Amino acid sequence: MELNDANLQTLTEFLRKTLDPDPAVRRPAEKFLESVEGNQNYPLLLLTMLEKSQDQVIRVCAAVTFKNYIKRNWRIVEDEPNKVSDADRTAIKANIVNLMLSSPEQIQKQLSDAISIIGREDFPQKWPDLLTEMVNRFRSGDFHIINGVLRTAHSLFKRYRHEFKSNELWTEIKLVLDTFALPLTELFKATIELCQTHATDVNALKVLFSSLTLISKLFYSLNFQDLPEFFEDNMETWMTNFHGLLTLDNKLLQTNDEEEAGLLELLKSQICDNAALYAQKYDEEFQPYLPRFVTAIWNLLVSTGQEVKYDLLVSNAIQFLASVCERPHYKHLFEDQNTLTSICEKVIVPNMEFRSADEEAFEDNSEEYIRRDLEGSDIDTRRRAACDLVRGLCKFFEGPVTAIFSGYVNSMLGEYAKSPGQNWKHKDAAIYLVTSLASKAQTQKHGITQANELVDLNEFFVNHILSDLKSPNVNEFPVLKADAIKYVMIFRSQLPKEQLLQAVPLLISHLQAESTVEHTYAAHALERLFTMRGPNNSTLITPAEMAPFTEQLLNNLFKALALPGSEENEYIMKAIMRSFSLLQDVIVPYIPTLIGQLTHKLLLVSKNPSKPHFNHYLFESLCLSVRITCKANPTTVGSFEEALFPVFTEILQNDVQEFLPYVFQVMSLLLEIHSNSIPSSYMALFPHLLQPVLWERTGNIPPLVRLLQAYLEKGGASIASSAADKIPGLLGVFQKLIASKANDHQGFYLINSIIEYMPTESITQYRKQIYILLFQRLQGSKTTKFIKSFLVFINLYCVKYGAIALQEMFDSIQPKMFGMVLEKIIIPEVQKVSGPVEKKICAVGITKILTECPSMMDTEYTKLWTPLLQALIGFFELPEDDSIPDDEHFIDIEDTPGYQTAFSQLAFAGKKEHDPIGDAVGNPKILLAQSLHKLSTACPGRVPSMLSTSLNADALQFLQGYLQAATVQLV
Repeated sequence: MELNDANLQTLTEFLRKTLDPDPAVRRPAEKFLESVEGNQNYPLLLLTMLEKSQDQVIRVCAAVTFKNYIKRNWRIVEDEPNKVSDADRTAIKANIVNLMLSSPEQIQKQLSDAISIIGREDFPQKWPDLLTEMVNRFRSGDFHIINGVLRTAHSLFKRYRHEFKSNELWTEIKLVLDTFALPLTELFKATIELCQTHATDVNALKVLFSSLTLISKLFYSLNFQDLPEFFEDNMETWMTNFHGLLTLDNKLLQTNDEEEAGLLELLKSQICDNAALYAQKYDEEFQPYLPRFVTAIWNLLVSTGQEVKYDLLVSNAIQFLASVCERPHYKHLFEDQNTLTSICEKVIVPNMEFRSADEEAFEDNSEEYIRRDLEGSDIDTRRRAACDLVRGLCKFFEGPVTAIFSGYVNSMLGEYAKSPGQNWKHKDAAIYLVTSLASKAQTQKHGITQANELVDLNEFFVNHILSDLKSPNVNEFPVLKADAIKYVMIFRSQLPKEQLLQAVPLLISHLQAESTVEHTYAAHALERLFTMRGPNNSTLITPAEMAPFTEQLLNNLFKALALPGSEENEYIMKAIMRSFSLLQDVIVPYIPTLIGQLTHKLLLVSKNPSKPHFNHYLFESLCLSVRITCKANPTTVGSFEEALFPVFTEILQNDVQEFLPYVFQVMSLLLEIHSNSIPSSYMALFPHLLQPVLWERTGNIPPLVRLLQAYLEKGGASIASSAADKIPGLLGVFQKLIASKANDHQGFYLINSIIEYMPTESITQYRKQIYILLFQRLQGSKTTKFIKSFLVFINLYCVKYGAIALQEMFDSIQPKMFGMVLEKIIIPEVQKVSGPVEKKICAVGITKILTECPSMMDTEYTKLWTPLLQALIGFFELPEDDSIPDDEHFIDIEDTPGYQTAFSQLAFAGKKEHDPIGDAVGNPKILLAQSLHKLSTACPGRVPSMLSTSLNADALQFLQGYLQAATVQLV
């Protein structure tokens, strides 16, 4: 694509169409952009548009499109073509910093993100001058430019907060510190001075305070991994100024907005974070400054209101106290009973209260409320911080803290009892306090695993929780109901089984509650209870115990999916999946009605898939329906196909990318249930499965390979007779997969099934070409994974077609090739093969080469006979060689960049491991003994003499053992 006006005009029109609400206009425009993004100059055209277009909307749209293009294509993945030309890469890096700094803020943010994505791949090696270019801009004095630099530096360096330690990382951070730490410190001091100069100019202060917040974030990132020498030497400058900013209160920066945090709050929140980092990690160096920070932050907490805009500040301030109070050498700051009482009274209790803002979120923004409350993304909520502080204080002062809070809990419950309608929030706070007091350690899988001995959880459950669960009106006091359900859920491992069984029918009735939070919590609690394990690793709650409630459980779960706001509720869908899994064949009578509801739901969500977890559990539930019903009666598979195929067809025709991997897995499951033939409905689809476009998406590869394997297993012969023209297409897929380091094992799965199930004559003409492709790949890049798969393939070929056919095949490619493969690959590498089925195939294949291949006995290959036998005995007796050379590191499939749907394995569509040899060989060691006996009877004297001259003593001893076990002798 040339950089000219015509192309700019075309792109502008298509970008405008991608903003159209009508899918008929939008989708073709998106497809067009997708089709041209591989062309050279495409990203430069986007940059030209975002710089020069007269239309602000188009500029922003071009910026977002450019950022997403970079996100999808910048990383160079091994084995895959480079998606951005080198010329474009150079031009982008030469211009993007300037462009970003001169753009308006909306565009600046997008370009800043793009720089950090490029930086993650190219900085510092391939983009050495990025930092100097940025630091030079600090001198410009223009804070629009300076903030652009700071924002970009922040998005570039924030990964230091969660990267694993490595020499590479240290080197990079050192380079950044050498270039950046001093200018950043100078800028910090200069900005603080400017704040004093412009103390009365509100507009100047806004810009300066956003700079200070960014500088504080950068301080956090650069100090996270270790305390840099530079910052240790300049601690006085940073800490004195941080402390000054914490205590600063400029009326001009206070906002009237109750929801949105202002610049002052954001800056102070970040400073609390920085202080907590130093208190936790560098407490020795930070000790001189700690007392004044504790005082400043305490004063901040006591004087800050309950408005939502202060939430982040208050929670970070409390987290600072929490991190300080659990360090042994700050213990003395909190020992005094009055201090503890004061913290409990002034900090913890007020921040546990359920505010009207929380109530609004509970009612009107339930999804966000659930995310924060259930999934622990409430890191920055006041309640979570107060809870952490309770936990921190309990580390050294469990007795006194429990005593102080017990008084609060009793008085709150007393207030509630006086007037429940009026004072229900008191009970909510009491339950929250008990929960935070009792929880010492918790996991996703088991809930609370370690509890405070001083809190009687069972008694509290019976006296205060059960009454809310039993209340006949499920819609009264929904917050307290949700609290009660959550209590059962998180203390499930601490409560006795009879209490849990008592709770199950009550939870089932709460599925009908109108409140989204309440019925979601009920579904989640049931799902968690159903996963609990009993003494002999069976489920704690058995299908028999669930029998009286099964019908109501299934009814209420499916009804809950129809409640407003829960049409795609992932917790309900997960509970449906878990109920199916727990109840097993108990659900068979209900499946005919339920499968209709599930497929109807699938049809609806396939129009616009937006909830990945919901969709995943929906497909898992479909798989369970199929598995459980067909296990009881395999002939019902046809009725499932009737129900599912119309929806699947629509998904395939509309190319709903997110769902294709799932559809292929469910189809594999259905096809594998059929006895040995392929229904015509599947055969009609077969050619479509070989289309190259499907194989371009990494997420499709594992399920498509499995589906093709199912086709081959059930109908290799019918493919050979009615679709022989598709065999080259099948081998084309194999060729594509084998060329990729990430997917070569999938290529071997496919070729192994072709060898095992296709009639011999249908692939005779292709066999040599298959081996040539494998040898080319072996020469190009030989990896351990490839070698292991290659060995299994050679030996499977030998088992299927015989050792003579294997030897003749190799020698037809190149004279003496068979000997080279034995000497260079099989003998030295076989010890690396892992997996019981793979080992069995190799053992049987090598046994055949040793005992059924005449040229091993009387040609130049004979010298390899004993080393091969020695390798086989080692294979049986020595530990597996799992070493991997240093230079082999695979990019995990999940790690490939961009928005491609990664492959999500459906647990309940799992495939049993298949053994192509089956019962024909029980014990390969016995087979070796019997085969050697047979060989020695055919040529008497030869075998014992070959053994006695060159087999080592240990191997000989093992071999004697095999011969005795098989009750045979060598002659």
